[in-house]
Formats: sequence, structure tokens, C-alpha cells
Amino acid sequence: MNFIDTHSHLYAQEFKEDISQTILRAKEANVNKILLPNIDIASIEPMLELCKLDDCFHPMLGLHPTSVDNTYLDQLREIELLLDKVNICAIGEIGIDLYWDKTFIEEQTIAFERQVHWAMDRNLPLVIHVRKGFEEVFQSIERLKKEIKGCDKSLKGVFHCFSGDLNQAKKVIEMGFKIGIGGVLTFKNAKLADIVREIDIEHILLETDAPYLAPSPFRGKRNESSYIPIIAEKISEIKNIRIEEVASITTNSAQKLFSI
Repeated sequence: MNFIDTHSHLYAQEFKEDISQTILRAKEANVNKILLPNIDIASIEPMLELCKLDDCFHPMLGLHPTSVDNTYLDQLREIELLLDKVNICAIGEIGIDLYWDKTFIEEQTIAFERQVHWAMDRNLPLVIHVRKGFEEVFQSIERLKKEIKGCDKSLKGVFHCFSGDLNQAKKVIEMGFKIGIGGVLTFKNAKLADIVREIDIEHILLETDAPYLAPSPFRGKRNESSYIPIIAEKISEIKNIRIEEVASITTNSAQKLFSI
């Protein structure tokens, strides 16, 4: 039984003191591949240094929507220079986040669409972060899809840490994207369970978003990749299938999407 954590920030400061043990725990839990999304310019070096430590890691590059500020164009230029120098598995994490602040909504949209073009030009998947911005992201994707009609470019990827409703989940699937499911699924009275119940497991990827959003019974504590089986177990319970089937299907989906 093998798992893939499709979204983890193990390069974060929270793991500085015990990263080797964290990796070991992940492998002991059969989590054999861990995908690392970039956040901003400052996070690139620690992410790439971690990738040198173990070949279980696969990096991405992107500018997180909450990192979009007055310097976003400079940040995008710096990241773009690295795209063809680093062996990345995706463009991410990118997106639109209007949860706390709408000050840079226009800049977030510009940054998102520019990075989508990077992915299309390189045939890479997108790892999309959305909070309170689903309609804006959908509009951007639909607009960009019209631009690429009749050419060999395509859009694919995952809406990570999915926080939308069932209709939005169906829209994501209809557009050809996967849905990232993490520790929130295990929270008491989580509405996400109803969505997981209604969608085919073929559309689901497993993720932790470590060090954030640890599953129960670790809620409120530091999250890590070794907790992936807890999420898989909850999916198996909801869908009434064996955890081995959850592992097999989600791992196969991640391998295909990210070419790993």
C-alpha cells in the first residue's frame, strides 16, 4: 500500500528541528512521495534544499495569492526565470484568496492567469488555492480555455484543500480538475464529508497541507505527511470501500497528474 501526499510544506520552519524523523515517519506510514508547493520567493531556497535531502520530494514553483502585493510583478519575474532550471512537477500553489483581504484582487487575478499560462506552455498541472474566490477562478479558467481552443495546450490540475460546496466540486470536476482532500475531512460535522460521499474517488487526491490543518485526533497540532493514512481511512469509511482501494486509486491519480 502506497500513498502520495500531494501538498505539504515540510520545508517550513516548524520542521527545522526534526525533519529527518518527519520523513522517516512518513515512509513508515507508506507515504513514499511528497509534493512541495512553493509560496513566495523566500520559500524557494528552503524547499529546494529539502529536495536534496531525500528523493521522495517533488517541488513546484508558484506565487501564492496571499503573497501577491505591490512587489508581485518582480516576484513573478524571479520565479519565471527558475521554471526551466528546476525539475518541477507543477505550477503551484497559485490561485485567488479573498478570505481576509480583497485589496489585491486585480493583481491576484493577473498573477493567477500569468501562472496558468506558464503551466500551459510547459504542459504542467496547476495546484490551485481558492478561498472565497471560486467564481473568480472559474471565470479566469473559462476565459483561458477559450484562448487555447484549437491548439495542443490544455489545463489540468487540482483544487487543493477544497473548501467549496457540492456544486462547485462538480464544476471543478467538469473542468477536468481533481479535488484535494485533507485533514478537514476528519473534523466533527465537516460538510466536506457530504461532498466526498457524492463524488467519485477517481477525482480525489490526498494531501496534508502540513504543517496546517492536522486531522483528528491531532487537530490544532502540527500536521505532517505521516497523517495521510488517517485521511484515507476516513474516505474509506465514508465511501464504504477498503483503505487499500483508496490508496491505490488516489496514488494512481496523483502519479498520472504530476507525472511522478
